[in-house]
Amino acid sequence: MGMDLALSGKRVLITAGTKGIGRAVTELFREQGAKVLATARSQPSDFPKELFIGADLTTIEGCNALADEVNERLGGLDIIIHVLGGSAAPAGGFTALSEEIWQQELNLNLFPAVRLDRALAPAMLAQGAGVIIHVTSIQHELPLPESTTAYAAAKAALSTYSKSLSKEVSPKGVRVVRVSPGWVETEASVDLIKRLADQAGTDLEGGKKIIMESLGGIPLGRPSTPAEVANLIAFLASPLAASITGTEYVIDGGTVPTA
Repeated sequence: MGMDLALSGKRVLITAGTKGIGRAVTELFREQGAKVLATARSQPSDFPKELFIGADLTTIEGCNALADEVNERLGGLDIIIHVLGGSAAPAGGFTALSEEIWQQELNLNLFPAVRLDRALAPAMLAQGAGVIIHVTSIQHELPLPESTTAYAAAKAALSTYSKSLSKEVSPKGVRVVRVSPGWVETEASVDLIKRLADQAGTDLEGGKKIIMESLGGIPLGRPSTPAEVANLIAFLASPLAASITGTEYVIDGGTVPTA
């Protein structure tokens, strides 16, 4: 993104900020001059040490430890970007989803945002300014019953929580916005493409076609890139979007068939 988004000096936390969408967000905010901290369970060898905080955000203890370290290193935040999410649930429909799997999906896709907002947003309210961005998913509108029921439900809960939070804190100067990606071509999705292609005896383009067909088609004809999602997030977090709060922005190449 070539334009100045007036993010220089902003204190920013990005969860899952070392890979995929999160890494693209981290790099873009750094380019814009923000003071960035990124968190993940482990630090990639090529990720700057001074930007990294290791934490397991699926636990209460991990969230609390991260909040403490963020406050120690930055003295508070101006922007929180919750990218963390994903699913390890098996295929097989609702009967394949055990109590443990349901809890895992909620622990990964909902509770980290709830816990970190609870720990870090009060300081934003005290300063009368801040932005919280929750990355949801089009799956909460287009769940795939065979494989994404629990993930989609957790993201739906995150979206509802985000909307309610926006109503509470926006009058006090803190904006809350949701970004809802469709299929994004991250490292993880490329691995999935390869697996599907091998199973179907086709090439990478054939693997992409399998995914697009499972989603009912992507009118744009391709997945989004992490950089494209990062561009949207950066704009929404910037002062250029100062009157935007409580809404959800879909970036999916037209996958969701309704307006």
